[in-house]
Amino acid sequence: MASVKMPQLGESITEGTISKWLKKPGDRVKKYEGLVEIITDKVNAEVPAPLAGILREIKVKEGATVTVGTEIAVIEESVGAAPTLPSPRGGGNVERATAPPSPSPDTGEGQGGGAESRTRLSPAVRALIEEHRISDAELSRITGSGIAGRISKKDIEDFVAKRAQPATANGEQRQTSVPARATSAPTPETTIPLTPMRRAIATNMVKSKQTIPHAWTVAEVDMTSVVRFRQKAKDGFKLQEGIDLTYVPIIIKAVVEGLKAVPVLNASWSDQGVVLHKDINIGVAVSVDDGLIVPVVHQADRMSISGLAKAIDDLAKRARAGKLGIPDVQGGTFTVNNPGTFGTILSYSIIAPPQAGILAMDAIVKRPVVVEGDAIAVRSMMNLCLSFDHRVLDGVSAARFLQGVRRFLEGFSEQVPLY
Repeated sequence: MASVKMPQLGESITEGTISKWLKKPGDRVKKYEGLVEIITDKVNAEVPAPLAGILREIKVKEGATVTVGTEIAVIEESVGAAPTLPSPRGGGNVERATAPPSPSPDTGEGQGGGAESRTRLSPAVRALIEEHRISDAELSRITGSGIAGRISKKDIEDFVAKRAQPATANGEQRQTSVPARATSAPTPETTIPLTPMRRAIATNMVKSKQTIPHAWTVAEVDMTSVVRFRQKAKDGFKLQEGIDLTYVPIIIKAVVEGLKAVPVLNASWSDQGVVLHKDINIGVAVSVDDGLIVPVVHQADRMSISGLAKAIDDLAKRARAGKLGIPDVQGGTFTVNNPGTFGTILSYSIIAPPQAGILAMDAIVKRPVVVEGDAIAVRSMMNLCLSFDHRVLDGVSAARFLQGVRRFLEGFSEQVPLY
């Protein structure tokens, strides 16, 4: 018998939540075959079986949260046991669920890929399905609007809203009106169940604020040169690379140069001293249905703007499709957050331990500013907010870093290599 334990899914991760068992007791498993889905605040990871054999016992139920190293299952190495029938794969990766799992054995019958499709639902979507008692037949009629047809929270919410409306004799929905009353009963409150990812994010954010003495500083950056550069280059870049040239890789390039000049910010705090990291690995915050995932661009200091753009695009797509691996979220030394995509103008971010800093880039907004010669001109302006660990560095070093980032961006020109 071999023990399967909760793996370490990141440097600062101490626990994980069992999201979905992909096998049941008695099933034969192959080495490196997907065994269980585990959720942390950083990733929804499919953990493979460490050896081939038969899954004899599941020690931890779905939805339970346990610490790293806890025994979660037992596998017996065996050659003679008869294999169980495999679940249907549907000819490829199934991104959209069409039927919730059945307690009866999977015989390959049923709609839309059966249990295999079900494993592709996010925990938040599963919770809504259970809360609103959506049947198998109803779920099979929902068309997913997510990547590759994946069902999102909004799809479920829209379905529930339509289901709640009464129907006419010919099946069409009709609106009902309720006469106003002088007094009305209070509207009942709704409690949204915490998904494992939301709970893990909350735990880590509280830990970050309780253990890291946060400080922050803001720099105003004239992005006019960068905006002009991107405007000229984006069409050719899209044609050649097949992806959009956004501002994020350009700003990350500036961040990399800033970290080279102020390496104490590319560091972590320890009781033995400040740990300076040799590689510059940039975490990029990506919004998903359940919250925020921060995949990592490893060795970003060795990449061109084009290389950064392709790496970021790949990570973002896989994050939203639930296809990130454990290495994709490990090893970050500094994080860049982009709330500006939602129009924010000043954002203060919480540091992701054990990193020493996080930079928030806000929206680029045209406004009148005073330029050389006391003239007033319309420029494309952006705020950059740096949150930093005051144990690791002081305000002078933080300001020096931001100054370097600002100079790189304001001095941007066509001479800056894209490749």
